[in-house]
Amino acid sequence: MKFLTEYRQPELVAQYLAEIKKAVTRPWQIMEVCGGQTHSLVKNGILNMLPPEIQMIHGPGCPVCVTPLNLIDKAVFLAQEKDVILCSFGDMLRVPGSQKSLLQAKAEGADVRILYSPLEAVRLAREKPGKEVVFFAVGFETTAPANALSVLQAAQLGVRNYSILPSHVLVPPAIEAVMDDEQSNVQGFLGAGHVCTIMGTEEYYPLVERYHIPIVVTGFEPADLLQGILMTVRQLEKGEAKLENQYSRVVRPEGNPEARKIIAQAFEVGDREWRGIGNIPHSGYHLRPEFGAYDANIKFDVDIPKAKESEECIAGLVLKGIKKPHECPQFGKGCTPSSPLGAPMVSSEGACAAYYHFSQAVSEMA
Repeated sequence: MKFLTEYRQPELVAQYLAEIKKAVTRPWQIMEVCGGQTHSLVKNGILNMLPPEIQMIHGPGCPVCVTPLNLIDKAVFLAQEKDVILCSFGDMLRVPGSQKSLLQAKAEGADVRILYSPLEAVRLAREKPGKEVVFFAVGFETTAPANALSVLQAAQLGVRNYSILPSHVLVPPAIEAVMDDEQSNVQGFLGAGHVCTIMGTEEYYPLVERYHIPIVVTGFEPADLLQGILMTVRQLEKGEAKLENQYSRVVRPEGNPEARKIIAQAFEVGDREWRGIGNIPHSGYHLRPEFGAYDANIKFDVDIPKAKESEECIAGLVLKGIKKPHECPQFGKGCTPSSPLGAPMVSSEGACAAYYHFSQAVSEMA
C-alpha cells in the first residue's frame, strides 16, 4: 500500500536508528504529543531500539483521556435522566465517570450508541424526530471539521432535535502548558501530524521562538517516528530550535483550508478544562452563540458538580509526561482496561493502554 508499507521497511528503520546513534552525544528528552504516536512507539518496540541517551516522554495527546470527568457525568445524566439518544465514538463509552461509564449506563437501559461519524447522528435525528439526539463530540482539531459540519448540516436541514456535547481540545496550548510546568524537562517535540494536516504549521512558530525548542511535525509509522526523532536530535545537538515537517507527504503549511473554514463557521476558541491537568486558556473549541440551539450544554442546562478524581490514579502525571504508566502502583493491578481507574487505560490512544497491551515492551523498559 502506497505511503504505508514503505514506512515499515526494516532496512529503512535500521538506517534511521544507525543515524540517530551516530548523531546523539548526550541525553535528550523528547515528547511525542500524539497518543497515536505513543502506541506506535510502544507497539513497534521503538522505545527499546533507541539509544539510552534518548528518553521519549508521552504527552497529553489523547482527547478521550483529557475529557473532563464532569462532562462524562453530564453525558451519562443526559442518557439516563433526559432520555436522549446519546451517541459517540467507541472509546468514550468505557471511560469512567465519577459514578459510572456510558457503557454501564447503556447496560442499565440508556440508549447509548456507537457511531463512526457525527453525520450519522444527524441522520438518526431526522429518522426519529420525537427524540433528542446528542453526539458527544470529542477530539483534537482532527475531528473538529466533521463535528462542525454536523451542526451546519442540521441547521441547514432544520433538524432541531440534534445537538452536540463538545469536548474539543487544541494541541498548541497543550504544548505551552507542558513547557510552563515547573516539573517538565521536555527539550523537543514531535508534533501531531494528523492535527497539522487540518490546521497547518503556522501556529507552531511562536512556540519554537518563545521556548527555543525544536518541533518536528511527524507521522505515525516506524520510519516516520525515527526520522522525526533524528531530525529533533540533530537540532538539539546543534543547539538549534526550528519547526520542521517530517510528514510533508501529507502536511502543508496552510493545512486544509476548507476544513479550517468549516471549523471557523461553527466554533470559536475558548478556555477548556483538561482531565488530570486543569484549565488551559484558549485550548478548546466552543460552539458559536448563533448555534446555541445545537449546544447540549445550553439546550439541557444541566449543572453537574465537579467530582474528584480517583486518588489512586496518576493519570494527570502521565498525561503531563512526568510519570510513565508502569510507574503507577495500580498499573495492571487495580487498573486494567476492563476495570480502569483513569481514561489513559481505556482509550486506543492512551499511554497506559499502550503499555498494558504491549507488556513485553514495558517489562524490557522497566
